[in-house]
Amino acid sequence: MSSRPSDGLKPNRWDFVLIPLLLLLLAVLAHGGAMMTRPFDIGQPPVISLDPVHLPDYLLNSFMRMFTALRLSLVFSVVYAVLAAKVPIMERFLISLLDILQSVPVLGYLTITIPVFVWLFPHSLLALESAAVFAVFTSQAWNMTFSLYSALKTVPRDLVEVAQTLHLTSWQRFWRLEMPWAIPGLVWNMMMSVSGGWFFVVAAEAISVSGQTVLLPGIGSYIALAVSAGDMRAIGWAIAAVFVGIILYDQIMFRPLVAWAEKFRSEAVAREHVPESWLLDLIQRARFFNGASRMLGALLRRLGDLRLAGPRRSFSGKIRFGQGWRLSQTASRWLGTALAAASALVVVGALLMLTEQIAVKEVFQVVLLGGVTAGRVMASVALASLLWVPVGVWLGLNPRLAQQTQWVAQFLSAFPANLLFPLFVMVIIRLQLNPEIWTTPLMVMGGQWYILFNVVAGASAIPRDLRDAAATTGLKGWLKWRRFLMPAIFSHLVTGLITAAGGCWNVAIISEWISWGGHRLPVTGLGAYISGATEAGDFPRVALGVLVMCLFVTAFNHLLWRRLFKMAKRFADRAITT
Repeated sequence: MSSRPSDGLKPNRWDFVLIPLLLLLLAVLAHGGAMMTRPFDIGQPPVISLDPVHLPDYLLNSFMRMFTALRLSLVFSVVYAVLAAKVPIMERFLISLLDILQSVPVLGYLTITIPVFVWLFPHSLLALESAAVFAVFTSQAWNMTFSLYSALKTVPRDLVEVAQTLHLTSWQRFWRLEMPWAIPGLVWNMMMSVSGGWFFVVAAEAISVSGQTVLLPGIGSYIALAVSAGDMRAIGWAIAAVFVGIILYDQIMFRPLVAWAEKFRSEAVAREHVPESWLLDLIQRARFFNGASRMLGALLRRLGDLRLAGPRRSFSGKIRFGQGWRLSQTASRWLGTALAAASALVVVGALLMLTEQIAVKEVFQVVLLGGVTAGRVMASVALASLLWVPVGVWLGLNPRLAQQTQWVAQFLSAFPANLLFPLFVMVIIRLQLNPEIWTTPLMVMGGQWYILFNVVAGASAIPRDLRDAAATTGLKGWLKWRRFLMPAIFSHLVTGLITAAGGCWNVAIISEWISWGGHRLPVTGLGAYISGATEAGDFPRVALGVLVMCLFVTAFNHLLWRRLFKMAKRFADRAITT
């Protein structure tokens, strides 16, 4: 006797385990949403208490901000990266704009967006919540966008040729080949973005409105208050709360995502070990949830099978698959010149406006400060690469070990370096060390995890048959790194280097202006200049510091990182054909 179609959605015992968990999650989210939209007046800011009994609510508030920002970042990344990778006439402009957006520090976005959100949501805490979410969004979106763009631009040539042989349209190739190819790396970068967001949540939850600093209820505000008060007990409670939060989102969100993303890996030989997730297994055993997920998957497959954006025929009658609208070399050069000229005019105009209130001599001094900070940034990226590239490759080539240590890596990357400031300040003062040098490790901590997570994603994406082929040929030592490992992970490494450098520039604002209780260690650099101007409420000097930082980051991206990115495509093809 055949079963009815509706039987596939009839709940079983596993559904009755998941349904209460889902209802509990919805209730928690509703409670968090209610706290984010309560009334607010500038004269009566929320009160933050160091009593640990409030930590669950503070942790939930920070979670709501970070995951709201993550959803916005995912939508932004997909739309932006696809436009940049698929529309050649927009690529140079969008990537240049992304360089500029990444170079603006989180503090700069807060300064610009707060008046806008206060105007949109007057007398509501939603105004400051929106500003905080947008600030966290800026710490997450650029990393994910660069990752997806890099993956879309480095799809192996043999897979593209298979898509052409099957006569897939541009739409079908995107859903059947390019997006599945990018998903594993995107999942790892989502993990990195959320973990990195913990570092910036301290700045995002401290909002300055009308000359008054408002601490939004959250774990970041709790940490900032504990650091300013020098309360080691409260810092201990904050560390425990962050640890619990990381374990929760690892088990509930990222471990299922990593296990699910394994289905998109392209390998001729099965892996010895694949990531597992108890929650994903539970969903697959639950009849209703599994049936609903299959229906959603079938709907998405039908969407991907639509023959939209078909292959374009040239005048000779030949089909050119996925070529898009390409400019001639001359037109592309003129477009680049026009964009550079427009950017130069904007910069010159901004500098002329600022020099009306700031002496020209000081502008040159700020540029020199930017050079000092740039040296620290490059040294930090180099040190982080020397340490974490070998570790990332080792973890990526050992999936079982990577899964066992995943939560450890997430905790270390999500651990707010602000909690280490007291230790660094006390050690520097007691041992009379030079803060110009010994505050650099804090900058390393702000960028190293971007490198680690991207290298792990790149190494884990190396097909098993290629690993076996490298082992058969007897590649060892430096030769193995030069001929096999570096070409295979290079595109992921470049993405990690770009985002790590951006993270270090952001962290410079904090690491060059650290304090603990009544002690402050200002360091020579652009970050200290911006932080000092922000503390004094000097908007013209804040704007000057942010502008100079944008110029430095954009220059490095064009002179160094973009050239490395162009090499990534060649290395990816070499890894496939070796």
